Amino acid sequence: MMQDGFSVNGSPEARVWLFGRFRLQYDGKVISDEQNRSVKMWSVLAYLLLNKQRVVPQAELLDAIWSDDNIVNPVSAMKTLFSRLRRTLADVFGEDVSFIISQRGGYAWNREIRCIIDAEEMEALCVQARNAALAPAMRQAYYQKAFSLYKEEFLPQLSLQLWTIPLRTHYHSLFLTMTKEYATLLQQAGEYSEMEAVCSEALRRDAYDETLHILLIRSLLFQGKNAQAQNRYESATEMLYRALGVHPSEELQALYHEIMKIQQSLETDLSIIQKSLQETERRPGAFVCDFGFFREAYRLAARQASRTGTSIHLGLITVTMSDGSVPALAVLNNSMDVLLQVLVNGLRRGDEVSRYSDAQYVLMLPGANFEDSQMVMNRITTAFRKHKYIPVKLNCKVRQLEIS
Repeated sequence: MMQDGFSVNGSPEARVWLFGRFRLQYDGKVISDEQNRSVKMWSVLAYLLLNKQRVVPQAELLDAIWSDDNIVNPVSAMKTLFSRLRRTLADVFGEDVSFIISQRGGYAWNREIRCIIDAEEMEALCVQARNAALAPAMRQAYYQKAFSLYKEEFLPQLSLQLWTIPLRTHYHSLFLTMTKEYATLLQQAGEYSEMEAVCSEALRRDAYDETLHILLIRSLLFQGKNAQAQNRYESATEMLYRALGVHPSEELQALYHEIMKIQQSLETDLSIIQKSLQETERRPGAFVCDFGFFREAYRLAARQASRTGTSIHLGLITVTMSDGSVPALAVLNNSMDVLLQVLVNGLRRGDEVSRYSDAQYVLMLPGANFEDSQMVMNRITTAFRKHKYIPVKLNCKVRQLEIS
């Protein structure tokens, strides 16, 4: 047990940080990976610390640290590295302290020097926090401390060392899981401001976790920050689609409908409602909407067409490579962005455009017969081809709206 940096027997304890830059603190002195740029030296020391309860065989170290190196004599290279490591530690902590010992064909952390490692501490705190028998306030305290330990990802300076990859994934996953559990406890306790702060901080570490966005939006709604909740929803869905090509989950969409109900539930002034329905500025070209809205607009158009006999055609534009395959995500996103601008500029104000899938736009062309609609598609294709740097082709189809 550590008391003010000392173990119960009065000898100093080591404190090790593996989240972010590697640091080792002992007897009031600190060494970090900023003091020496040798990746392998810090990799060896971190590996021994994470296996501090046993002697690590030379063969295991060679496989973990030198597996991707073409060295004529790796055993000699390892001995040289350990000599440098001991010298580096001695320069900071003195010759009297032996952190690394050689034993039975391997190396080990000196078990007489007790040490606290932030990664192990976070894991232990999570186990305690998940004990449902504890009072909620105590569980929150454990989660809060565990959350504070994960300042950055696991040993980012050693990201190319293969042995660190599964551990980096494990601790990041643990951080996300405990954050969601912590945020849920805060929600149950009515501590919505703290819930917002926790989720916001976690999203700075992983901006692409949808559940964190959902929890953050909920925290904003609980505080009455409805406009912020709506802005967060819109930015989150846009970012997730742009980066990962994924659409909002049913849970996130349900949350959006909840936001809309709150936003609209109290207004009784019709002029204000009418003003809110108007476009904020007069925009030329087609009307762009999400597919949910497009589907409802289609159903309304079908009803009107059945009553008035108006001709309405649907168009479908699919983006593919020349061989018919779907483009890579970066190429696809760029192509779809350019195509959207071509559609907006090339269609009338009464026409509607929506993204139907990752590689498709669907159009609704009211008042256009089949020949007119074909001409529209040809015009769009010609305008798109002017962007010669885009290595994709367009496949266009036209069909008359079915009247039920």
